[in-house]
Amino acid sequence: MLLLDGPWATLIVRELLVGPQRFTELKSRLGSISAHTLTHRLKRFEKHGIVRRTAYAETPPRVVYELTELGMTLNEVLKAMNAWGISVADEKLAG
Repeated sequence: MLLLDGPWATLIVRELLVGPQRFTELKSRLGSISAHTLTHRLKRFEKHGIVRRTAYAETPPRVVYELTELGMTLNEVLKAMNAWGISVADEKLAG
């Protein structure tokens, strides 16, 4: 939970669940996230084995981020969090 703490973490994982993406793709899909915050989160995820960063020796340089096998296991965690959120919202509407 510490790795998913703070703003943006779960949203970054959600976006990477659809497949590998370049930094600029991620940033545009996330909207108002700053480049600094996105960079910081991706580095933290990479350090803990959740994200793999692949740099290609091209001009201009291309860097692709993708979830590792460990990172992909977060799919079930996010699904569970979503289901919980829906059930809580449904209870509040019913009560």
